[in-house]
Amino acid sequence: MNLLAIETATQACCVGVRTTSGVEIARVVDESRQHTETLSLGMGALIREAGLIPRDIDRVVVDRGPGLFTGLRVGVATANAFAQGLGCSMVGLTSLELLAHGAHDAGVRGTLVSAVDGRRGDVFVQTFELTETTVEALAGPEVTTPTNVVAAWARDRAPVTFTGDGVERYLGDFSRVANAMIYTQLVPSMHAALCLAEFETPRMTIEPLYLREADAVANFATRERPR
Repeated sequence: MNLLAIETATQACCVGVRTTSGVEIARVVDESRQHTETLSLGMGALIREAGLIPRDIDRVVVDRGPGLFTGLRVGVATANAFAQGLGCSMVGLTSLELLAHGAHDAGVRGTLVSAVDGRRGDVFVQTFELTETTVEALAGPEVTTPTNVVAAWARDRAPVTFTGDGVERYLGDFSRVANAMIYTQLVPSMHAALCLAEFETPRMTIEPLYLREADAVANFATRERPR
């Protein structure tokens, strides 16, 4: 199966391709949140580099969030349009599970907290248990603050690993947890996305997982109305 992976949930925009012959290429095509301008060009370039044309792609896998609102819209809309236009199947995975699987592939075991930077002082987090053979979610994804995450795990005192760009953004907070280790991983794993995509149930369309309103909506809702 020829697979195309799209990642736009974080500040970086990434694309990955795996061919039926086993060729795998993954690349960051933008790191400055210019996803609209760079994603389609990056996809085309990587597909050609893998020796394919767009119609050779059998399945698209896209990171559906949580993450940065505009980036998610660009990535999910592009994945939907590509799959529907070319008639290939489509699956969606979350940024938090991709971080967990990326850490697992790197040898991390035990309890892990994936954290994606949500801006506004927030992080999107989810807790997983990583064994030798499995990655199991222990709770659903949520939006919270770094202070809350750090306080909870400092009280718990159980061994834990933190990973994701949310950890790097608030590294001073997360590194104070004495019982924690940090596995540096700024971008959800494209390798994990390509590995998992083959076994996921295809969907007709993929919807973004936002967990909260866009900044513009929130700012409008909290703005004091003139009298």
